[in-house]
Amino acid sequence: MSWLLRAFTGWTVLVLIFFYVPIAILIAFSFNESRLNIEWTGFTTEWYAKMWNDRVLMRAAQNSVIVAAASTTLSVLLGTAGAWLLYRYRYKAAGLIETLVFLPMIVPEVILGVSLLILFVTLEMQLGYTTIVISHVTFCFPFVMAAVQARLAGLDPSLEEAALDLGATPLQAFFKVLVPFLMPAILSGALMAFTLSLDDLIVTYFTASARTQTLPIVIFGKVKKGLDPSLNAISTVLILITVMALFLTEALRRRNP
Repeated sequence: MSWLLRAFTGWTVLVLIFFYVPIAILIAFSFNESRLNIEWTGFTTEWYAKMWNDRVLMRAAQNSVIVAAASTTLSVLLGTAGAWLLYRYRYKAAGLIETLVFLPMIVPEVILGVSLLILFVTLEMQLGYTTIVISHVTFCFPFVMAAVQARLAGLDPSLEEAALDLGATPLQAFFKVLVPFLMPAILSGALMAFTLSLDDLIVTYFTASARTQTLPIVIFGKVKKGLDPSLNAISTVLILITVMALFLTEALRRRNP
């Protein structure tokens, strides 16, 4: 069994190297002086300055933040409410409802994007912020719901009963007792939803208009034109934001098991 364990350990290390070495190279070359971005010629931060002065990129970044903030807010409301309703009340079709809710988490993004585009065209909705936010909420709020459901699994029913016995209304018991208990899961789900919305490309590609293109779409368009060190700088910033959000999510989970 020892050689098998060593083999699995070696394979895991190779997989991690395969995943993270390209990211490390991308970050390193964001400080490369060469415009061709093929070989290292010297250290510079010029591309980060160029990134901040690019109006198209900054506009796309603004669109991404707006969409991510709106999608996260709606996802938290829908995910928390859905998890609580499924926990508090017993529905005959509860299993079917949960399956339908979590389906966007496993459906390929291309299929999800095309189906949402067909829906918006059928409803004669103009593509823009509204369609992007609706699309992002579709695949973001199940993550919030899953996090809240996991937290509700450890809820002591006597907490709500004690609050009601002390004179609190059901609404007061929910906001003053249950919401503080669920807050770590809500924040964790919100960070996950924000990260997913900020990084999404495929679904947004089908549901955005020319004026509401997000940062991933603009980056994708620039990559097709050729290599540009400023793209490395943008990607590095997105990677740092994503990593910080994930570490914060894990910290909240460990602090409130």
